[in-house]
Amino acid sequence: MAVFIRPPGLPMPIPVTVFFTLEQNRLLAALPASDRERLAQHLEPIVLHAGDVLCDAGAVPTHIYFPTSAVLSILHLMEDGASSELVAVGNEGMVGISLFMGGAATAARTVVQTGGHSLRLRADLMREEFDRGGPAMQLLLRYTQAFMAQMAQNTICNRYHKIEQHLCRWLLQNLDRAGGDELDITHSMLAAILGVRREGVSEAAARLQLAGGISYRRGHVKVLDRAVLEAQACDCYQTMRAEFSRLLPPPGKPRHSVGCR
Repeated sequence: MAVFIRPPGLPMPIPVTVFFTLEQNRLLAALPASDRERLAQHLEPIVLHAGDVLCDAGAVPTHIYFPTSAVLSILHLMEDGASSELVAVGNEGMVGISLFMGGAATAARTVVQTGGHSLRLRADLMREEFDRGGPAMQLLLRYTQAFMAQMAQNTICNRYHKIEQHLCRWLLQNLDRAGGDELDITHSMLAAILGVRREGVSEAAARLQLAGGISYRRGHVKVLDRAVLEAQACDCYQTMRAEFSRLLPPPGKPRHSVGCR
């Protein structure tokens, strides 16, 4: 059952294209129907632009974000201004788990990696939903486990794998989120995400383009041969796909254990 929400302040009637469905986010789609309908009254659809900072390190987030087409990046910032991505979140999940895990403030910066749409929920309402317990709480805890596993895997990837492997893994993960074969991303943003020099990203992208895997022009990547990326990616990509599949319902197939119809 699709649950539709209307952006606040828009008069009725309005074009169908302004409506969002909760099912566009995998985590919301897996909630029991009654929980989705209750949250639909409070979820706000917003447009996010690449580079927007949603929450800075040390701040207490005011909202939980459920991306539908945007991709958010959680970055660790070093004293010298350098950064490295701890984890990325797309339509498979949410950003703001510290709000219902008791930590409140976050130690990392949340930046919009790929512009697009998202749904957001006020922090106090998310805490209320979690405190209800039941299937919704169980689902959120499973997602938190998957989130932490991805963060740990990214740390291993950053430490032990070559830039080319890391880049291929990142491209594959974000292609899965985007559902297509093109991504808008600059070398500077990729360098910040991967925690390497911009020159290193440029060299790795050039080698991948020479191998026939991608074509790259300023700020835009098009994947020409996904098999090339899969062959060069580290095993972190498949490890994380398997972990998310184990802990969360696959797209379009909610688990009966969380009461979805």
